[in-house]
Amino acid sequence: MGKLIVIEGLDGSGKSTQLDILCENLKKQNRDIRRVSFPDYDSNSSALVKMYLGGEFGSHPGDVNPYAASLFYAVDRYASYKTDWGKFYENGGVVISGRYTTSNAIHQTSKMGEDKWQGFLSWLYDLEYKKVAIPKPDLVIFLDMPISVSQKLLKNRYGGDENKKDIHESDVAYLEACRKAARFVAHYSGFEVISCATEDGNPRTIEDISEEILKKVTGVL
Repeated sequence: MGKLIVIEGLDGSGKSTQLDILCENLKKQNRDIRRVSFPDYDSNSSALVKMYLGGEFGSHPGDVNPYAASLFYAVDRYASYKTDWGKFYENGGVVISGRYTTSNAIHQTSKMGEDKWQGFLSWLYDLEYKKVAIPKPDLVIFLDMPISVSQKLLKNRYGGDENKKDIHESDVAYLEACRKAARFVAHYSGFEVISCATEDGNPRTIEDISEEILKKVTGVL
């Protein structure tokens, strides 16, 4: 088998930018890599995810219970693995993924009481890594960005148009709950956490963060 490296982070944490840089850095090292991202919006397998994020099941994330929402995403990942990158991974390739099962772990735990978090994570990891049988990541890096900073970055991304945000991005209280859950999930699951802001609340430079990511990834490879 190959290696599966996952870059996680809440909306506006800079995941896509860091994925771009990481893939370029690994190519410079002559690594055989494949980049994937979830949800896979180009595939029909993400239809339920699109309906969920578009608010067709309710205008608030909590309108869909965490187990149902997790199944939407799990199906999308399974389809991607079977039709796209599975053989590459099984033949020893390095797969770099933007989000994964680990996103379900973060977003869906935030919908329930803290006393239920461990039970849900046990169910989720058993579902995807054992029963559905998609690969378990070799490394998960969580980009921890304060919500106040990420909201500014999202505003810039969408040119100030709040209507372009999905139901996750537009719900600040939900994102704050997700960040709290993420810190628990990261500790429970053994993620590597990278702080993306300085002590005074300003974002770290893209270059500074990318250097830290590359060091952690190279250590696994």
